[in-house]
Amino acid sequence: MKIFTSAQIHELDKYTIDHEPIKSIDLMERAAKAITRAITAEWNINTPVVVFAGPGNNGGDALAVARMLIEQGYTVQAFLFNISGHISEDCAINKARLSEKKAKSFVEVTQEFDPPQLEEKMLVIDGLFGSGLNKPLAGGFASLVKYINASPSTVVSIDVPSGLMTEDNSYNIRANIIRADMTLTLGQKKLSFLFPENQQLIGRLKVLDIRLSTEGIERIDTDFSIAEENDIRPLLLKRNPYAHKGNMGNALIIAGSYGMAGASVLATKACLRSGAGKVFTHTPKQNSVILQISIPEAIIQFDRDETVFSEAVDTEDFDSMGIGPGLGTSEQTAIALITQLRRTQCPVVVDADAINILANHRAWVQQLPKGIIFTPHPKELERLEGPSSDSFEQLTKARKLAERVQGYVILKGHHSALCLPNGHVIFNSTGNAGMATAGSGDVLTGIITGLLARGYKQEDACLIGMFIHGLSGDIAARELGQESVIASDIIHYLPQAFRKIKD
Repeated sequence: MKIFTSAQIHELDKYTIDHEPIKSIDLMERAAKAITRAITAEWNINTPVVVFAGPGNNGGDALAVARMLIEQGYTVQAFLFNISGHISEDCAINKARLSEKKAKSFVEVTQEFDPPQLEEKMLVIDGLFGSGLNKPLAGGFASLVKYINASPSTVVSIDVPSGLMTEDNSYNIRANIIRADMTLTLGQKKLSFLFPENQQLIGRLKVLDIRLSTEGIERIDTDFSIAEENDIRPLLLKRNPYAHKGNMGNALIIAGSYGMAGASVLATKACLRSGAGKVFTHTPKQNSVILQISIPEAIIQFDRDETVFSEAVDTEDFDSMGIGPGLGTSEQTAIALITQLRRTQCPVVVDADAINILANHRAWVQQLPKGIIFTPHPKELERLEGPSSDSFEQLTKARKLAERVQGYVILKGHHSALCLPNGHVIFNSTGNAGMATAGSGDVLTGIITGLLARGYKQEDACLIGMFIHGLSGDIAARELGQESVIASDIIHYLPQAFRKIKD
C-alpha cells in the first residue's frame, strides 16, 4: 500500500475526478457516505452529534455527513467556521444542502463563537482541517481544539485529526491538535499516522475505501509504502525437493560475550528456523556449554578469548553474516569488528553492540561495504546519527544513513521502517507491543541472516525478515497474550508464520 504526501493526495483526488470521470462534489458525497456508514455502525440515533466544519473540503465532508445523519434520524448540531469569508466551492454546496434539512441547529460562524456545551454522551465530529494543512493551528481554531480536547465527548476526526499534518510535525504545537478517539481516514494511511507519538492523537484508525482511481494510485510515484502479505508472498523462494544442506546456504553468526550467551542463542536459532542449511556461531569459549546444549544443530566456532569477540574470522565459505547481538563494546572487540567488516565479502547484518561500536567510531562507517544491513532500534540510531526531536526526523536520519552507505536500514518499532539505498521507505504492517521484550531484535538479526544465506537479495531478505518477525510475534501474542511473549516465543512460532504466508 502506497503512502502519499498531502500534495500527492490532492493529485490523486484530481486524477480520480478527471479520469473516472466524476465531479468533485460527487466524490465528496461518496466519501461522506463512507464516513457516515462508519459512524452509524458505532453510534445509534440516540447519540447527540455535534459537527465542527472548517472552510475547506474537510469541512465540506463534515457538512455532508451532518446532512446524512439527519436524514437517518440523528439529532445534529452543526457549526461551519467561515472566519475569512471564503469557503471552498464544494463546502458551499454542502452548506446549502444542509440548510435545507431540519438540523437541531446550524450556525455559520463568521465572527464571535458561542461554543455548545459538550457532554459525555455526545459525539463530536471533527471536520475542521484535513490533509492539506501545512502549518500549526493558531488563534481561534487553536482555542476551539483545546475546548474540544478538554470536553468529555467522544471525538471522531474526518481523514486527519485537525491540526495534525500528514508528514512532518517536528515544529507543530501538539496542544493545538485534536485528540481523536477515532480517525476515519480516506483512501490510504498518512505518513504521520505511523509514528508512535501520534497514536494518542489518532485513536482507533479506520481506513475507508472511497474508490479513488486505481490507475492513479499506480501512476503516482511515492517514497513511502506499507508492506502487506500480498507483497511478501511472491518474494518467497521455493525449496528444491532435491535440496541438501550444502546448497541451502551457510550462515555465520558472530554474537555473545561472557554473560550474554543468550543473544547468540536467539540469533542462531532464528537463523536456523529461517531456512539456512548450516549455521556457524562464533562466540567466546565461556559460552561453549550453553550453546552446545541450547542449539545442537549449530556448529560452534570458539574465539581465542574466553569472554569476548577478539579476532576476525575468515568468511570465504559463508553466504551471509550477522554480527552484533551481545558482543559488548570493549576496544578489543571494536578492533575485531571493523577488521571483520572490512574483510567480509558476503552480505552482512549489523545489529546491537556492533552498531554501538560504530557509533563510538563514526569514521569507520565510511569503510563499510555497500549493501550492508543495519537493524537499529531508535536509541541505537540516536547513538549513531545523533538525537532527533521526533520520529519524522529520526526516519529522515535513517533514510540519509541508508543513502550515504548505500545499504539498508531497518529502524525497528511498532511500524518498523526499511530504508533503501535509493531513499524509499517501506513500513512493516505486522508486529505488536508484546514484542517489546529483550532479545526480540536478536531474533530479527538471525532471521535476516538466515534468509540471506538461503539466497535472498538484501532488499527481499529485509522485507521478508521484518514481516515474518512481526507475524510470528502476532501469532505468539494471539496464543499467549502480549504480556507473556518473550523472544524465544517469536522463534517458536516462525514455522506457523512461514506457513501462513505460503498457504
